[in-house]
Amino acid sequence: MESLIGLINKIQRACTVLGDHGGEGMSLWEALPSVAVVGGQSSGKSSVLESVVGRDFLPRGSGIVTRRPLVLQLHKIERGTDYAEFLHVPRKKFTDFAAVRKEIQDETDRITGKSKQISNIPIQLSIYSPNVVDLTLIDLPGLTKVAVEGQPETIVEDIENMVRSYVEKPNCIILAISPANQDIATSDAIKLARDVDPTGERTFGVLTKLDLMDKGTNAQDVLEGRSYRLQHPWVGIVNRSQAEINKNTDMISARRKEREYFETSPDYGHLASKMGSEYLAKLLSKHLESVIRQRIPSIIALINKNIDELNAELDRIGRPIAVDSGAQLYTILEMCRAFERVFKEHLDGGRPGGDRIYGVFDHQLPAALKKLPFDRHLSTKNVQKVVSEADGYQPHLIAPEQGYRRLIDGSIGFFRGPAEASVDAVHFVLKELVRKSIAETEELKRFPTLSADIAAAATEALEKFREEGRKTVLRLVDMESSYLTVEFFRKLHAESDRNMDRNSEKNPEKNAPPPGPNMDRYADYHFRKIGSNVSAYIGMVCDTLKNSIPKAVVYCQVLTAKRSLLNHFYAHVGRQEKERLGAMLDEDPQLMERRTMIAKRLELYKSARDEIDAVAWK
Repeated sequence: MESLIGLINKIQRACTVLGDHGGEGMSLWEALPSVAVVGGQSSGKSSVLESVVGRDFLPRGSGIVTRRPLVLQLHKIERGTDYAEFLHVPRKKFTDFAAVRKEIQDETDRITGKSKQISNIPIQLSIYSPNVVDLTLIDLPGLTKVAVEGQPETIVEDIENMVRSYVEKPNCIILAISPANQDIATSDAIKLARDVDPTGERTFGVLTKLDLMDKGTNAQDVLEGRSYRLQHPWVGIVNRSQAEINKNTDMISARRKEREYFETSPDYGHLASKMGSEYLAKLLSKHLESVIRQRIPSIIALINKNIDELNAELDRIGRPIAVDSGAQLYTILEMCRAFERVFKEHLDGGRPGGDRIYGVFDHQLPAALKKLPFDRHLSTKNVQKVVSEADGYQPHLIAPEQGYRRLIDGSIGFFRGPAEASVDAVHFVLKELVRKSIAETEELKRFPTLSADIAAAATEALEKFREEGRKTVLRLVDMESSYLTVEFFRKLHAESDRNMDRNSEKNPEKNAPPPGPNMDRYADYHFRKIGSNVSAYIGMVCDTLKNSIPKAVVYCQVLTAKRSLLNHFYAHVGRQEKERLGAMLDEDPQLMERRTMIAKRLELYKSARDEIDAVAWK
């Protein structure tokens, strides 16, 4: 049965693969307890880690050697040879730990370059050995006080911020490394631990370099908790000397020598059973498992919350599409209906945009009608020209019938422009509403190819509706020319006669046409009268068309689009082969990648929940 810590290690590795890693402070990672190793430069931090592992595998040198967090997961195996695996080099086992050191250096340089920059992107390393305990340790860059040559001026603050991003998390256990040959009051690690964990509840103190203290001095006050008290016991460590490192003294021998040091030490002999790297590893492993057990309810609650959120997001972006043609056709039709619902909402006022069609009829059409050049066409001079041309060589005797008709036909012809402009303006609005509707249809966002096909089909249908609308409004204009309203002129003539009779009774000479020499004045009056009569008739036609053109446009374009925008597309899709249907449902690659990632996270969370439940109470 896998240990609880081993299970948490597996979940943490999966979190890192999926982007839920500590450097970014992702939620699941935060919920999983781990041990962060904190210390100043040259505090012996790397030696402590190597002592716990029992292997010489960390890069060494002066200055900042650890420039990226190293998530070190230890897995105890029953038997076999030690080996290591990196998450960024899957399926490759490292049995040569010198190669592990080089891989850490190369992977660090891959992100930071060969400069002295740092990065918060962690390296994940798993070590399997019979000589370790199950444990997760995070090796962080050493705290420093000044920037050296080649480092940015902000390096001190950058490192501290990175370290704080880990140790501030409530589920992080702090392993504060301090050298014994320095005053504990000046320890960078203890100072930082005190800031983020003032009660000392999460902090384990480790004192290194005990064998390098001045003769006649010792660290009993620290180790026994009198100098600085923590809730957990201090642990002393004796690392390999530089000479032993140079001689490649193996870690197993170093552990044995460390035990002998404490057992024979006059200062620390009474603490020997609670000193050394082996004791530290067991202490941390036991405490980490205890913390994990305490946090299990909150971990499970967080996992359930993430599962619910991921399921909701999958519902939002859409579940995977079945591969059979029937299911694909059903999906396409559902997407089309979703688009049509949004489009109709725009037209009916449920969403903005449909009101622009009313604006065409209420503003643009009346404005265009007012600008028609009737004043020029019905000027006295043009009326005289048209009437004279209509009579030919024989002047009219009573009324210029053909002149009237030509003037009316010419005037009505001007209405064709505003009528066609109304059709085009509504067509443009409908095209914009199609574009907006596709963009606002959530279900379509995952299918760019289908979105483009629907847009093309809708645009093609709108073009047909526009052509039908243009024919209809032009027919309305032509109908006004084809049959004139005779009663209008009869009433006009009768009204004129009544007015003349009343005026003649009051002033018999006023309305009589002037005699011979003033015939031109009579002609001007006559042509002005014709122009006035035609203008009145055109005004009546204008009022009629102002009402009938919008009706025709709405009927031929708006209502038809609302009822049957995708009818032709539906018929076309129904005849498609399976391959074409699949191509239409070719999703956005980014969306497919997002769904795949969500599915992997769901699998991780569900598996983690089940495995934690199975292991937790064993």
